[in-house]
Amino acid sequence: MQVVILGNGVTGISAALEIRRLQPSWKLTVVSGESTYHWSRPALMYVFMGHMRYQETKPFPDSLWADKRIDLVRGWVAEIDKGARRLLLADGGSIAYDKLLIASGSTSNRFGWPGQDLRGVQGLYGLQDLKALYENMADTRQAVVVGGGLIGIELAEMLHSRNLDVTLLVRERSYWNNVLNEEESRTINRVIRDRGVTLELETTLASIEGDGRGRCAAAVTDDGRRFACGLIGLTAGVSPNVDLVRVAGIAVGRGVLVDRRLRTGTADVWAAGDCAEILTEGDARNLIQQVWYTGKLQGEAAAADICGVGYDYDPGIWFNSAKFFDVEYQTYGKVHMKLAGERNLYWEHPSGRHAARIVYTADGVVGLQTLGLRWRHVVAERWLRERRSVTDVLGNLAELAFDPEFHRRHAAEIVSSFREQLS
Repeated sequence: MQVVILGNGVTGISAALEIRRLQPSWKLTVVSGESTYHWSRPALMYVFMGHMRYQETKPFPDSLWADKRIDLVRGWVAEIDKGARRLLLADGGSIAYDKLLIASGSTSNRFGWPGQDLRGVQGLYGLQDLKALYENMADTRQAVVVGGGLIGIELAEMLHSRNLDVTLLVRERSYWNNVLNEEESRTINRVIRDRGVTLELETTLASIEGDGRGRCAAAVTDDGRRFACGLIGLTAGVSPNVDLVRVAGIAVGRGVLVDRRLRTGTADVWAAGDCAEILTEGDARNLIQQVWYTGKLQGEAAAADICGVGYDYDPGIWFNSAKFFDVEYQTYGKVHMKLAGERNLYWEHPSGRHAARIVYTADGVVGLQTLGLRWRHVVAERWLRERRSVTDVLGNLAELAFDPEFHRRHAAEIVSSFREQLS
């Protein structure tokens, strides 16, 4: 049996390791044009900022793949021939498969802005983008970043760390307010500006002006303002990377259409991770999840089905984390979803750098969120799964706190504030 995995991100590699555990004798090949070895995509900014070296972003030793008898092929796939069950490579080679897992990830959004293909204009997703960033920043001191999400603020911090003047264009009236509640979003607005990045809210990119020699010279907004720059980061989200799949005749919507076991409508072809769109019943919107831990879970679920011991994919309790410059962010469960009957308890430290939120309904606590604090993942997940009452959570909040040694703990004042709000 020959299994081929297209993509060596967390989804593809999690699947490869699980397949090898379940089927020690199968032939297993992972194909990637981006890199030979798996590396941690969230570490891109730390490589650029000098906090890590590239080799330190690889979670596994290079020797692991030979030890596990997993073949690694470095090459770009030009075509998926589902009839012949082959991947055709850009260099003219080909790889046959009996079973195929598509884990092709995402691609940075481009919305047809005039000038978006000029030199100096780029996204931030993979190693090739990192290489381009070094080249594009070499001859400029001014940069514009377009997009108010996590990649945008990471890129702004990266460029600011190299002493570029950075302007962040955000379409919404407050940073990431489609995900963050008003109070947390307002806090991050302040953090961005305090760190010296120019934040332009309710501002939409209209076009990119060139310098007459093929390089970008300015970002022009829909209200006619012109921001001179030699580098423009397009970070207005990502979309499933499905161009090859669509051409191959495998069904796609926004992503590769799959069922709860990550199976496509094409025999012996699965898709998982950022590129997958999981079909849901009824009127609910199909599920696309593009965070690290769901990619890992989907890879493992797809691997189980490929090996004949399949189970329905279950993302469990939603979790995400990030850093907004030096302010950490954690969210668990259902926050900022405007559930029927929900109530919120919110505490903010006078410094404006620490905040905590509890979301609850009559059935118990459904969401937890922090800024500038660390809460224990295993405890938060257990409490949400058990639907602990808000009084029980407040009575045991110290168990949740996970602030490092020598950091001030805030549990007592958080509980005091929340009890006052409840009363």
